[in-house]
Amino acid sequence: MNTSEATLSKNKDIVHAFIDALFTKGDLGAVDDYLAADFVNHDPPFEASADREGMRSAGALFRQTCPDWHSEPHLMIAEGDLVVEHFTATGTQRGVLLGVPAPVEGRTVTLRGINIFRIRGERIVERWGRLDELDLLRQLGLTPPGA
Repeated sequence: MNTSEATLSKNKDIVHAFIDALFTKGDLGAVDDYLAADFVNHDPPFEASADREGMRSAGALFRQTCPDWHSEPHLMIAEGDLVVEHFTATGTQRGVLLGVPAPVEGRTVTLRGINIFRIRGERIVERWGRLDELDLLRQLGLTPPGA
């Protein structure tokens, strides 16, 4: 493996470790461990702020409402200082999510998306993403089917 391939592999490992720690394990300290102090989220989810605290609040939101939240990467591609991640995250809703209370027996919710992360050194400095928020809203009954 040449230096370039080693760097690309390392960048993918950083992204995978961050997502696993924050969203699957619920470790809110992952924000401090993996995101640069000047981190910018160009597409913050669910009205979160565009900084590190916005990522921390997104992680907290899903872990509080879906304690078994798990993010599964399907594909990771690295090029230069960028890592693209295609994922599906699922969990059982046990609390209020986006204003919608959970049914007594809980409800499995799924969120699919694509993220692009830029790495500088060993820290994530930027994120762009497209989450299938419409499908999540449908699952919660906030948007009619077919909308």
